[in-house]
Amino acid sequence: MVHVLNSRVLLRPTDPERSRAFYGEKLGLAVCREFGTGPERGVVYFLGGGFLEVSGRGEAPPSPALKLWLQVRDIVAAHAELAEAGVEIVRPPVKEPWGLIEMWIADPDGTEIVLVEIPADHPLRYRPGI
Repeated sequence: MVHVLNSRVLLRPTDPERSRAFYGEKLGLAVCREFGTGPERGVVYFLGGGFLEVSGRGEAPPSPALKLWLQVRDIVAAHAELAEAGVEIVRPPVKEPWGLIEMWIADPDGTEIVLVEIPADHPLRYRPGI
């Protein structure tokens, strides 16, 4: 049996500097740690209960099958902040049939990022009788 103690998503961007600027400056993710030197140095960002490591360089963008799902407290505020920072909003906030409010953006390599607000009365937050 594997006993997982920690985890992170690893991204190998085609342009590391551009991706570090996107995740660190435009998205405003806090840095957990940095390592290495030079243009392909690594940065590990906090992602709520997980981590995102942007390091090295990929020859091609990550697979379109990779998506990041990030829960935010206030999606309207996130939308305004990201638009102000110049982040392209692929799809503005929409309340989905399953009750979550989702907004889509993409990183510089096209990796889709779904920002999600979970309303207070949604079953993911509140389940009466439990």
